Amino acid sequence: MPESILLDITVVIILGIGAQWAAWRSRLPSILLLLLVGFLAGPVLGLLNPQSLQGDWLFAFVSLSIGIILFEGGLSLRLSELREVGNSVLKLITIGVFITWGLGAVAAHYILQFDVGLSILIGAILTVTGPTVILPLLRHIRPKGRVNTIAKWEGITIDPVGAILSVLVLETLILLNDPQRADAGTSAAAEHVAIGLGLEIFVALGISVVATLLLVFILRQRMVPDFLRNPVTLMVVVVAFVVANVLQHESGLLATTLMGIALANQPYVSVRRIIEFKENLQVLLIGSLFVLLSARLEMSALNYIDLQVLIFLGILILVVRPLAVFVSSIGTTLNWEEKAFLSWLAPRGIVAAAVASLFAYQLRPIYPGSVDGMVPVIFAVIVGTVAIYGLTSGPLAQWLDLAEPNPNGLLFVGAAPWVRRVARHMQELGVSVALLDNNASHVQAAREAGLPAYEGNALSETVLDETDLSGIGRLLITIPNDEVASLTALHFSEVFDSTDIYQLAAHPDSRHGGEGVMPRHLRGRPLFGEGTSYESLEAHAERGDTIEVLTLDDESPTEKDYYSYRELSAQYDETTVIPLFVLTPNDDLEVVSEVEQFQLRPEDRFVALVGKGADVRNQEHKTPEADQVREHDEPALDDSSTEAHEESSS
Repeated sequence: MPESILLDITVVIILGIGAQWAAWRSRLPSILLLLLVGFLAGPVLGLLNPQSLQGDWLFAFVSLSIGIILFEGGLSLRLSELREVGNSVLKLITIGVFITWGLGAVAAHYILQFDVGLSILIGAILTVTGPTVILPLLRHIRPKGRVNTIAKWEGITIDPVGAILSVLVLETLILLNDPQRADAGTSAAAEHVAIGLGLEIFVALGISVVATLLLVFILRQRMVPDFLRNPVTLMVVVVAFVVANVLQHESGLLATTLMGIALANQPYVSVRRIIEFKENLQVLLIGSLFVLLSARLEMSALNYIDLQVLIFLGILILVVRPLAVFVSSIGTTLNWEEKAFLSWLAPRGIVAAAVASLFAYQLRPIYPGSVDGMVPVIFAVIVGTVAIYGLTSGPLAQWLDLAEPNPNGLLFVGAAPWVRRVARHMQELGVSVALLDNNASHVQAAREAGLPAYEGNALSETVLDETDLSGIGRLLITIPNDEVASLTALHFSEVFDSTDIYQLAAHPDSRHGGEGVMPRHLRGRPLFGEGTSYESLEAHAERGDTIEVLTLDDESPTEKDYYSYRELSAQYDETTVIPLFVLTPNDDLEVVSEVEQFQLRPEDRFVALVGKGADVRNQEHKTPEADQVREHDEPALDDSSTEAHEESSS
């Protein structure tokens, strides 16, 4: 018996992690593969026995796991983002939720022929979306403007709201069907709901405040060593979740979400390491939960998937969600394009699957026949919404001009002084730029220079969600560590094509067989040419080179369609002029990379790093003294040692 349980646990972990890896390789939504492998492992192949996954232990594990996932989601929310979109988010998680609940219940009753009570419960369950499906979609689409922030906030905060609403409906159904309280009536049920809602909010808010203050005090006073910071944080989150649930049923989800938001926005302790730990734990939990819940289904569940379910799904997508968004947007500043995009972004996720499975188990004595169809319908909605929104949201965002089909913006990983000069110059030329660095002083200096900059670990999972990639189409890795740079290139390949990832070699021999050279498939394209390295650009920075926009010499033969890198070097001393970017007449931006593929047309301009004393004949624009690669009132690099460089960019 113990060996059988151990084997089941092993199968769940292998399938959960393996499906997410396969989804990453195939660029498919991971939730689809997780549900598929879970169903295959359970009722189809019998690797997991669905009957052994029916106990109370499973639902306790599922509930606690969702609490941890929502805590991690709360850590990604910044209250400063609500200044512009707070009103829209609030209406979506209140007015939008009630519209979705009501219309979903009506559709479930009249189309799927569910009992009125079950229909109301299904409508409540389907109000949730979830960060596990919303955030990967946003990461892939990269919408610009405020819709990205609104969708992220709604996806995270609507989960506890919908879960609490579902719990209140469940408790009301149980109350109305309790033989001992049959005479209570609807007034008693309404009173029960009102009291329950008040207690949910009161308990969740109180527990989250106490738990956050306790954790901040422990971490700020350094009462635990570094290797125990993450375990202690997890312990406090679990305790807060359990205590909240004991005091008021299912208030733990709201408590952990509020705790994550509070911890992310307090100024006293850093939560970066906590976020890194939680995101790794989230991958394991999400994979395990989806596999377990889908493996619980019986083969008979397929009998419930028919034309009526497809009609129900279509009404949710084409009627319910658009109506909820447009009504919620009354009185906000959202334009019709933003409303249309948000109307086409409501995939259901793990919370809907977990709540449906748990409630079906609890309601089976009350609705012995009809409740069996609730879980297959919910799972069909999850699969349908993830597939439809996942395949169509990107093209829709481009059609609405909320995402660029071929963005020219540049994301610099690394924000050393010379990188900031390059980024600022490109920004002045009208190119969207952003910088990412783990060094707080680099990030602060970039922001003071008017550059969008983000502080964070480039290898963190959440960095893709926390960095605004709207308008960004190319990744430029400018850090003095080949290993970390290569890992960064692999990490960001989830959102950038390999042709748009550029990596600056740390040393001159990093590209040409030097010791420790990274294999070609483990690194990005060479940035600023194969012969250019971080060390060489650092040397140019030390001598105070400038960034200039140049054109070809007027005396050059005009019959040529384009010029190679070598022909360009013949006009300029290649030791003092290093081409960085090419600007075409139609304002397209090209990054100088492989020398053999370099093409410069006579009408093109090129941005170059120009050394002192260089013979620059056709200079179109020279940066002012403040735009020199090295400012004379600060060192070329804030960190004097290679170790500091590696720490700041990793």
